[in-house]
Amino acid sequence: MNEPSLILTGGRIFCGLNEGFVEAIATKDGRVLATGSAETIAELAGPDTRIIELAGRTAIPGLNDAHMHLLPLGLTMTEINLRPETGANSIGEILRRVAEKAKTAKPGEWINGRGYDHYELAEKRHPTAEELDQVAPNNPVYLKRTCGHVAVINTQAMRAAGIGHNTPQPDGGMIERRDNKLTGLLAERALRLIVDAAPKPSAERLRDAIDSAGRFMLSQGFTSVMDAAVGMTAGMAEIEAYEDMARDGSLPLRTWVCIYGNTDGIGDQAHAAGYRFGREVGMLRYGAMKVFGDGSAGGLTAAMSEPYLVGDPDNRGIFCYTDKEMHDYLAHYHDLGYQLAIHAIGDAAIEQVLSGIEKAGTAENPILGRRHRIEHCGFLSDGQIARMAASGIDPVPQPIFMYEFGDLYITNLGQARTDVAYPMRKWFDAGLHPAASSDAPVSTTDPFKNLFTMTTRMSNRHTVLGEGQRLSMAEAIHAYTYFGAYTQFAEERVGRLVPGQLADIAVLSHDVFTCAPEEVEKDTRCDLTILGGDVVFDRLGQVAIAAE
Repeated sequence: MNEPSLILTGGRIFCGLNEGFVEAIATKDGRVLATGSAETIAELAGPDTRIIELAGRTAIPGLNDAHMHLLPLGLTMTEINLRPETGANSIGEILRRVAEKAKTAKPGEWINGRGYDHYELAEKRHPTAEELDQVAPNNPVYLKRTCGHVAVINTQAMRAAGIGHNTPQPDGGMIERRDNKLTGLLAERALRLIVDAAPKPSAERLRDAIDSAGRFMLSQGFTSVMDAAVGMTAGMAEIEAYEDMARDGSLPLRTWVCIYGNTDGIGDQAHAAGYRFGREVGMLRYGAMKVFGDGSAGGLTAAMSEPYLVGDPDNRGIFCYTDKEMHDYLAHYHDLGYQLAIHAIGDAAIEQVLSGIEKAGTAENPILGRRHRIEHCGFLSDGQIARMAASGIDPVPQPIFMYEFGDLYITNLGQARTDVAYPMRKWFDAGLHPAASSDAPVSTTDPFKNLFTMTTRMSNRHTVLGEGQRLSMAEAIHAYTYFGAYTQFAEERVGRLVPGQLADIAVLSHDVFTCAPEEVEKDTRCDLTILGGDVVFDRLGQVAIAAE
């Protein structure tokens, strides 16, 4: 008997960019059974069919955050939250929070924080080691800027990491000195000195972090994510934590693993252990290899062909590797069968990476069809877009960067370069698959702010940043669902609501297709999240949650 296990009815259901809207959807055995009119789907119901009334709400395919850091997001949930929206808008407030944490920390215990944006601070600068020493003299302090590419540490942390006045500048990194004095500011590969010195999280904490972050993502309507750089903090222990949870069925949502493949990463080790493209354990799948090409535009470390407009007049950012080193990495991991997912934000870094991927292809092992990705891909030329389209290389951008950092981009790079940054419309028109994402914990995971910016091209100050790059709401949802699935080789499983696909659904509090942009930005929430046909989140507490 083909009786549905679940029916959603009484509202508009967006099935996909080409499929449009229906009035009702039926699911069975974790998959979409049928879609259509309310009357047609109602005829399928049996005595045991569970019916959920949408009451005018809108349902969409489950969202896919195609580039975030799930495990690090969970770890940061136990650290000092320094994001601007929490009120961390001055050096004094940051120091107050560090001092408060130091009161209960044991001597020598590390104090970690993340999320401050020096542009949003009243002083328009980073905290200094000297200031951190005053409020936490007995503890190593490690505070990461929101981008994660720049951080400030205190003297105790420098001692733990072996950083002194004679420490040389690391390749692809920066240890800031002013007036021959260490300021505590580090950037890019210099941060590895701190990561290696800090204590590693336990296996239990790693699993707790995945669980906490995963459930948080479910609460916002996400049913799939990519963890972009597994192994960056705790090495192979991170893969082991994911594997344990996938095997025992406790992984909260579908996760596409991107392995950290930098010099200090686990790329070859993971390959030797069998964690290769195509591996699948429960809701855990493997496919990509991550290498960092440059830094962030907000942190003045993204590698640009033209200099930044603030600070050092010759600063064009930081390349993490030489051209030869990067190209050797790309060819190596391409030959090992991994999908490449390479961090490059500035146009100079994008050129280094794009040319390297192009060179990696051979007649026996072509790049076309491998769906290699350039992560972020923020500032690039029309010529580079055309080359990406010709080789099937997709961008995986974060429109939320334009929302949170767009005004800073204008300061750092000027209006003209900012207006064509993260060019969603150009990518759409070129036939690419720009998969929307958050890069959390760099930016908020709030999907509605991302949707707001994709459709308005406005920052959080409502500055218009290149209105020609706007998408329709249907296109924006497509970028947040189908394109994410496509870049993870999962478009036949998820990303649309059509018969046979997995029943991953998000029910929204507002009809984002018709309400005002400001309502999308500020008022819309996820009311229900359905994963494989089971309700796994209910904001209003009106529907029974699937047993864990």
